[in-house]
Amino acid sequence: MDILLFIAIILLASILQTGTGFGFSIVATPFLLLLFDARDAIQINLLLSLVISLAMYRKVRGDIDMGVMRRFIGGSFIGLPVGIIIFLLVDIPKLKLGIGVVILVLTALLLMKLKIKQTPNRDVAIGGLSGSLTTSIGMPGPPLLLYFSGTDTAKETLRGTTLVYYLFIYSISLLIQIIFAGTSTTVWKSSLLALPLVWLGLYAGQYLFLKVNQTGFRIFMYIILLFTGFYLLLNN
Repeated sequence: MDILLFIAIILLASILQTGTGFGFSIVATPFLLLLFDARDAIQINLLLSLVISLAMYRKVRGDIDMGVMRRFIGGSFIGLPVGIIIFLLVDIPKLKLGIGVVILVLTALLLMKLKIKQTPNRDVAIGGLSGSLTTSIGMPGPPLLLYFSGTDTAKETLRGTTLVYYLFIYSISLLIQIIFAGTSTTVWKSSLLALPLVWLGLYAGQYLFLKVNQTGFRIFMYIILLFTGFYLLLNN
């Protein structure tokens, strides 16, 4: 394992997760797949994302949209088992390629000012898609980010709702991964090594959140989505 690359990945992803509510899995997972096999990369991502969500709960609990979060969780019960089936049966490079294309197409639509009307049924559908991506490739964030961006959700609500939703989705996904795909000492040792970096990222990310306005926040989201889409598309 390239230790310097590992440090850079975890630190940057932790800052983004704390500052935006969605950055860790989107940034960390593609690069962790360069250092570890698919199972270990996904489980390291799930563990560390869960730690960040737990650490941030008290700070963001006043910003949570409880109705939306409940519908996300309800939809995820459908998506979680679908995702683990995909993980076990589908070739991971092909899965990454397909997800990269979808992210780029949807991001292009958002850049063209596509607006999405938020409805309870769409909340459930996004939760299902997020759940399936969590157990398949450890990335619940893109559907939530695209949805919230299209509905012009305030950055405080976006961060609070997604971080607390992740408490549920990461816990269940990690359990499903361990039961059906197993785990390894590499996952737990690497996660333990990363904890000091995660805590450092928590402080830096909170500073970022306070300094970035709503417009800058949206631009930042588009950059992360485009980066993720192209990375998944090209790194196969």
